[in-house]
Amino acid sequence: MKPAPFAYAKARSLDEAIDLLATRSEARLLAGGQSLLATLNMRLSAPRLLIDINGIAGLDTIAKTDGKLEIGALVRHAQAERSPDIAEHAPLIARALPHIAHPAIRNRGTIGGSIAFADPAAELPACLLALGGEIDVTGPKGKRTVKAEDFFKGLFETVLEPQDVLTAIRVPAATAQSRVGFAEFTMRRGDYAMAGLAASARADGKGLADARLAYFGVGATPLRAKQAEAVLADGKIDAAIAALDDDLDPPDDIQATGAVKKHLAKVLLGRVARQLLERRA
Repeated sequence: MKPAPFAYAKARSLDEAIDLLATRSEARLLAGGQSLLATLNMRLSAPRLLIDINGIAGLDTIAKTDGKLEIGALVRHAQAERSPDIAEHAPLIARALPHIAHPAIRNRGTIGGSIAFADPAAELPACLLALGGEIDVTGPKGKRTVKAEDFFKGLFETVLEPQDVLTAIRVPAATAQSRVGFAEFTMRRGDYAMAGLAASARADGKGLADARLAYFGVGATPLRAKQAEAVLADGKIDAAIAALDDDLDPPDDIQATGAVKKHLAKVLLGRVARQLLERRA
């Protein structure tokens, strides 16, 4: 299939992109385009205007500042995979990146695009939630910062307004006490996950503190398993797995039933919890 007709404009600045978004009621931003172009070709979306933001300077940088790692919205997945800063300061993201689709897609897909698209089966939104990250958004009224836990609102739905541009994400830089874990189940390598888990914690003596378990592929948004988090802090893996019965209620979808997804979620927690505990100081 071919997309419906649309106009094209290339923004040279953030202000220009925001102004262009105001010119059409059905305008979309184009960054990596790896999700957008597929929906265009299948006519699942039909914007009247595509605004290419790839020419905007300053949105493709990675930098550690004030104890946090900031990743620009236009940083490509492949660029992030090669980044020593991400490997050192955001090891959870470094672990997740190779699981995203295939190399050809990672060469073009962007960090900001993945977060803004908010696919519930995608890896990076869950990583951002697990790390307690935040998102920088710029719109007609200026810049604001949104916590990851407040950003994802529903299926492919976020707090982004029609004239908003996501410009960067930010996560706390890892320390010697940081512990992370990641695992997912897919039908084939590179597919979206039937169920996945991104986790972070802080080593605290023989146990863990501040555990954050962010599931993906089991709901309309990435989901934290808060009861399991509380139990896992005591190192009780089996009890944490049992607590998932109250934390998660996955719906059926084309890949698996909700019951299968919950089973997979429990298996994932067993694997990821051991990753966290094996790396304790």
